[in-house]
Amino acid sequence: MIRKHVTRALRPGSQPLHLSDSQPDKRDMPANVVIECGWGRWLPAQTYSDAGELAAALLEERPGQRDIAYYVERPHVVVAQAPQQLFLDPSEAFRLGLGGYRAQRAGRRGFTLRRLRTRSDVAAINALYSSRKMVPVGAPQVWAQRADRHITWALAEDLSSGEILGVAMGLDHVEAFADPQQGSSLWSLAVAPQAAHPGVGEALVRYLAEHFHARGRAWMDVSVMHDNEQAIALYEKLGFQRIAVFAVKRRNAINEPFYTQPIDNEAELNPYARLITDEARKRGIHTEVLDAANGYFRLALGGRSVVCRESLTELTSAIAMSRCQDKRVTLKLLGEAGLKVPDQRVADGSQADLAFLARHAAVVVKPVEGEQGKGISVNVTRADELLSAIERARQFCDRVLIETFCPGQDLRVVVIDYRVVAAAVRRPPVVVGDGASPIRALIDKQSRRRQAATDGESRIPMDDETRRCVARQGYTLDDILPAQVPLTVRNAANLHTGGTIHDVTDTLHPVLRRDAEAAARALDIPVTGLDFMVPDPAAPEYVIIEANERPGLANHEPQPTAERFVDLLFPRTRAQPYNGDR
Repeated sequence: MIRKHVTRALRPGSQPLHLSDSQPDKRDMPANVVIECGWGRWLPAQTYSDAGELAAALLEERPGQRDIAYYVERPHVVVAQAPQQLFLDPSEAFRLGLGGYRAQRAGRRGFTLRRLRTRSDVAAINALYSSRKMVPVGAPQVWAQRADRHITWALAEDLSSGEILGVAMGLDHVEAFADPQQGSSLWSLAVAPQAAHPGVGEALVRYLAEHFHARGRAWMDVSVMHDNEQAIALYEKLGFQRIAVFAVKRRNAINEPFYTQPIDNEAELNPYARLITDEARKRGIHTEVLDAANGYFRLALGGRSVVCRESLTELTSAIAMSRCQDKRVTLKLLGEAGLKVPDQRVADGSQADLAFLARHAAVVVKPVEGEQGKGISVNVTRADELLSAIERARQFCDRVLIETFCPGQDLRVVVIDYRVVAAAVRRPPVVVGDGASPIRALIDKQSRRRQAATDGESRIPMDDETRRCVARQGYTLDDILPAQVPLTVRNAANLHTGGTIHDVTDTLHPVLRRDAEAAARALDIPVTGLDFMVPDPAAPEYVIIEANERPGLANHEPQPTAERFVDLLFPRTRAQPYNGDR
């Protein structure tokens, strides 16, 4: 939607923008243009002749959105109109000239590029934006403007699963405001953190570049945060050149990190802790970092103060914590509560270990106390593998469990205040062959992508367990994997060892929801992450294999895990009721 802005003067002394002689003749352009983009409004500053009018337009930003005034020639003059409410955005601008642009033939890849087609595409866009901490779009608005010529939504879709792996939005400046410079721009590029295929972001950029080139546009611009080295490297690789273009935004909770001094040591917190401190600060809750390296911080409001270690707080008793840490005790209590759990035994090196394997055909070996998937071997079927797996687990805990292997999907259910808040299927890491690279190199590339997408929290270890999983499928790490052939390189789906996470909260079966809440009550723990093995999250069959006393609340987008966590600690700061309120 494009509309003229109704202007109002902010204060006496508002100054014209006085675009320089190098700027195009604006006489044929509409005045004071506002372009609705779904995530906010885009204001081309060259259509505004007065700084006060541009500032006034920015101050009409709606809650929960992010407006951008772009191509601001004199940003200091615009900010001066409302210095307490506006700020100069710390982003860099790059331009790709399209006059001599040459399309690149796509290599063999496991995804396709297309335009937005269905309402489910809009939902997938929002899920992607949430996973990248970006502002979601208004679904009705984006759907209504899907055929408009001034906005183009480009999607990358996995050929096998149909999953949306990436999205980017293109703006045609000629269609939007009769731009005499024949320009265009790229916005809101996002790639799924779990995408196994390389080159999704590059393909989306090229798709829009070719789209605008075909329309005869002269160039395509992009704005990127000054410290986003990965994105800047991509644009420079594609031939974008840095240009002097400025953006002005309004001060709001979304933009706060760009114009405020960060809390001491907050940048050193891991993503699981920062997710919580960010939500707390939005509510006016004081945050104090106590030990950034280990994730400790204090939240305080009024006379209430709570010390947290990520999602573990003083509200979790030492008894509840010990019940979760000792996996034997966890399953014993859950079994006594009538919940479904696998058989298990403590490895003692006797023939009974091998007899347990023979009786169950396949087992899981894990440390009695451990986290982040360390020391776990999944789907062990041979005696020699069992002995090696036990020794590997003993590197992390002197007590080792042997447990029935339960095939199916790995489901994490987050329960906060004894109510299910999020459920997600976790999938083991998979690489896809290109017909040229050895498996070792494919794993390394995928691991780097996972690290970049998770602030270093997820990587695929090149260890004995990875070698074992690859060997069981008939390969070595030095073999060339044929093009488009997928290969699971670890059986465990833990995020920290390269696994990916996919939200299924809305389709979770009521029995799983009920029993997850019952499990939290049986353990008497207010915040927990329960690990289920299920044939299908939408079916009632399950076994519970673990309970975590300090579950990671990140990577569960679009579910409000941090919001519900802060609600638990400071219930009076809750903005509004949510589904499940009693």
